[in-house]
Amino acid sequence: MASHHETIHLEHLPASHTIHLALYRNIKNASFLQQQLLAGNTSFEYALIDASVIVSRTHALAAAYRAINDLISGRLRSRNVHSEIVFSLSPNNNIAESFRRFGITPTTTHLLIIKVSTPASPFTFSDFESHLSAEFEGDPTPFTDDEIEKISDIPRIKKIYKLNSGGGGGGGG
Repeated sequence: MASHHETIHLEHLPASHTIHLALYRNIKNASFLQQQLLAGNTSFEYALIDASVIVSRTHALAAAYRAINDLISGRLRSRNVHSEIVFSLSPNNNIAESFRRFGITPTTTHLLIIKVSTPASPFTFSDFESHLSAEFEGDPTPFTDDEIEKISDIPRIKKIYKLNSGGGGGGGG
C-alpha cells in the first residue's frame, strides 16, 4: 500500500523547517490521542486537527505557515508550534475556543495530523510514518482538496467563521 503521508516545504520559510502531513479518515482512537495531548506526552506533539472543519489544503497550510513564521519570529501565543497551528485556524484570539473548534476531540472521526520539523526539534519522515502507523488507528487518506471536500462539515464551518448563506454583505449603504 502506498503511503499517504507526505513531507512538504513552504515557500518563504527556511528550508530547515519542514512539515509532515497525514489525513486519516475513520479514526478509531481519537479519545486516546486527545488524552496524550492533554497529558503533555511529547511523543504526541502534533497539530491534531478535526479535518471536518478544514476546507482545503491551502486552509491548513496557511495556518501552518503562520504558526511557523510566528515560531521563527518569537511570537508564539500558545505552548508550541503545533498548538499554534490549531490556534491559527481560529477567527478570534481565544486559544481555548480554537482547540474546542479545531482540535481533536473524543468524537473526532477524520483527523489531519501536522508535525513540524525544526533545527531545534528535528523529526524525520520515517519517524513520522512509523509513529503514525503504530499509534493512529484509522484509514490513511490522500491529503487532497477532493478528499477534504468529502469530509468537510460546511454548515459547521460556516457557523465557526460566521459566514451567512444569504449572499450580499448585509451592510447597507
